[in-house]
Amino acid sequence: MALTGLEIFKLLPKTNCKKCGMPTCLAFAMQLAQKRAKLEDCPDVSDEAKEKLAAAAAPPMQKVVFGTGDNQVQLGQETVIFRHEEKFYSPTVLAATVSDKLTGDDLKKRIDAVNSLHFERVGTKIGVRAVAVTNDSGESEPFVQAAAAVKDAGDPPLILVTDSAEAMAAAVAKVSDSVPLLASATPETAEAMAKIAKENNCPLVAKAESIEALSELSEKIKAQGVEDIVLSLDGLSIRDQLFNLSRIRVLSLKKVFRPLGYPTISFVADGDSDEQTAVATSLICKYSGIVVVDTVEPHAFLPMLTAVMNIYSDPQKPVQVEPKVYPIGEPNADSPVMFTTNFSLTYYTVESDVEASRIPSYILVVDTEGTSVLTAYSGDKLNEKTVADAMTKNGIEDLVKHRKLIIPGYVAVMSGKLEEATNWEIMVGPRECSMLPKYLQEVWK
Repeated sequence: MALTGLEIFKLLPKTNCKKCGMPTCLAFAMQLAQKRAKLEDCPDVSDEAKEKLAAAAAPPMQKVVFGTGDNQVQLGQETVIFRHEEKFYSPTVLAATVSDKLTGDDLKKRIDAVNSLHFERVGTKIGVRAVAVTNDSGESEPFVQAAAAVKDAGDPPLILVTDSAEAMAAAVAKVSDSVPLLASATPETAEAMAKIAKENNCPLVAKAESIEALSELSEKIKAQGVEDIVLSLDGLSIRDQLFNLSRIRVLSLKKVFRPLGYPTISFVADGDSDEQTAVATSLICKYSGIVVVDTVEPHAFLPMLTAVMNIYSDPQKPVQVEPKVYPIGEPNADSPVMFTTNFSLTYYTVESDVEASRIPSYILVVDTEGTSVLTAYSGDKLNEKTVADAMTKNGIEDLVKHRKLIIPGYVAVMSGKLEEATNWEIMVGPRECSMLPKYLQEVWK
């Protein structure tokens, strides 16, 4: 259990030297207890006290990493229950399964299907981030071959899924350099699985049917020398999984109960692709660090990935695009010019509709700190001055020979002042950008 602020204070030098940036040692102790300061900020703390203070300074949820290079993924290190309290740090890893029962062309097709699950949404590339090789055959050799085939097809982060220590040891020996996540150790196999994980420097999944059993199992695995642990609740209904995942989150972050201070993994294998999508999305929300699904349908993966993207965005920092001029198609000196804000969702919606018009155009993106058109206008981040400055900065006058600017219909009220500020003819566009194709084709001259 973490130390309280007063308990930490008793272990500090009590010199009030201010070297840590705090006015007093007591203030520093309180910040340390709340995970708002780091132990190394105090240069004078004694070695004797460091060991006791480490428990208070350590993050409440362990960081776990698997995979290598650019494909490496990170789990854990979350600090809050709800996103609005701060933000979430480690986006849920979505993984798809590859069964070791598949061979030859069937195995290759499945691997290719998994590796193709990548999309672009509002300018961000999203997709499957791990491949779970499942030991459905119950034998070691097919498991080894499937793991090797997945690794050779692109070296994605691997999750090796088997309850057999023998099969796990054989597969890890083949792909250990890719640092796979080993799933899973049960109370019966904990010692053998922990030995494999420790020898190969791989993280290990602890699997049990209750929170109480999980906490005992994680302590048992840790005692074997494995620090990187992922928790898995086995054999529970979706209702019980969500309830217990929430309990784990509260106990690890609020109560700083170290045996449960690890990220979690969930497996979704039942039902068709639509049912798996619904269950997986629920688990993404509350609070699974990895969700493994058995489907490889693109239409199923995209909503799950969108949920991850939305939940793990920073609520205090809107997703933005770079403020500049974006050519759509191959515009020339006679092409229309319009502006919008640098809120990603706004820009990419406008871009899509302009492309649909098949009329080459220029879109001027004005810096409004990532807010939408109406929000920016009401907060005075979008006005005649910001638009005029953006036009000057990006050399709009040099791009076209006409002097016509299309503005969003929702800010038609600023057309008069904008015309005075720019000496351009202001054309009020539609309120909804879905009407832009028709507007550009029929109104633009």
